[in-house]
Amino acid sequence: MNRFTTPRGAFDLTRFPEDPRDPLRAWDAADDYLLRHLDGIDGEPTDLSGTVVVLGDRWGALVTALAEHRPTQITDSFLGRQATLANMGRNGIPMDAVRLRTTRDAPPDRIDVLLIRVPKSLALLEDQLHRLAPHMHPDTVIVGAGMVTEIHTSTLRLFERIVGPTRTSLAVKKARLIFCSPDPELPRSAGPWPRSYALPADVGTVSGLTVTNHAGIFCADRLDIGTRFFLRNLPTRRGREHVVDLGCGNGVVGLAAALADSEARVTFIDESYQALASAEATFRANVGAGTDAEFLASDGMSDVPAGTVDLVLNNPPFHTHRATTDATAWRMFNGSRAALRRGGELWVVGNRHLGYHAKLRRLFGNCEVVASDPKFVVLRAVKR
Repeated sequence: MNRFTTPRGAFDLTRFPEDPRDPLRAWDAADDYLLRHLDGIDGEPTDLSGTVVVLGDRWGALVTALAEHRPTQITDSFLGRQATLANMGRNGIPMDAVRLRTTRDAPPDRIDVLLIRVPKSLALLEDQLHRLAPHMHPDTVIVGAGMVTEIHTSTLRLFERIVGPTRTSLAVKKARLIFCSPDPELPRSAGPWPRSYALPADVGTVSGLTVTNHAGIFCADRLDIGTRFFLRNLPTRRGREHVVDLGCGNGVVGLAAALADSEARVTFIDESYQALASAEATFRANVGAGTDAEFLASDGMSDVPAGTVDLVLNNPPFHTHRATTDATAWRMFNGSRAALRRGGELWVVGNRHLGYHAKLRRLFGNCEVVASDPKFVVLRAVKR
């Protein structure tokens, strides 16, 4: 638990899922700088009486502090959304004080104040600026915030190209603000997302098929080499099985499972709403309408009933925002074991140096190396 002290009060905040061993805070210097700017530490306070939209609020620190202004939060992260709800609850803020929307939902009709936590993905920022720009007016106040390592010349150029004149603040505690003024004379154009590409010819059942990628997903312009290796070494199975593509991204792994077994029931799970939209678009374009599939925004396997899954296919991430950690993989492995039936299998692809085999042996009591090359390994663990 961290106590975030702001000009608007002090708030108890945590990331989600809450873990007392997690040393990372649910807010940073960029959140603090942005809130202090809004309260006038470097000039006049910002008028927040109109429609306030907060894009990319990572763990809900901003909307929790601004709840009295009934902001709209737009996020691509299921975990960020759950953190927002939890942080509002622990600080006694009514759930209807904040309007929660995802990056796939329609924006508010009019935006008077737009606050942006600069995302790691430049493509996601581009996509969202294109979606939000038509809802701005010449007097819309736009303030971005990020750590200095997150704001680049390319970031500022995006604001200028899509919205209007842009400048930055001085750095404070390694954080920086972005100020942008809407230019009504700028031509409005559709954003470049989603994008599609054809899969290579050497990846099994999905070879040559077209995948759809919305902005912000991992390797949105090409098939990443880890997934490529996984696709070449997937299990061959038959029967009415329940298969989960865990951390599905654009869904090519789950698609391969569905095409290999037309009777399989496939669940695609990701915490990114952009990823789930990509997976569903990819699946619907390549599989008949009668094939059974579910697309679930979730914290790993937490919403899958115990003992109901036959096969989990997983390419776990090893970072959260800019922090490198195996915490997400460990939660995925634990959740998979709980969801699997006896005899069910978890198949994992990962970089060799991550040592997932040791974790799987510790958790399942067994782990087999199915395939390996100098960079990647495919592992199989069975629930006994």
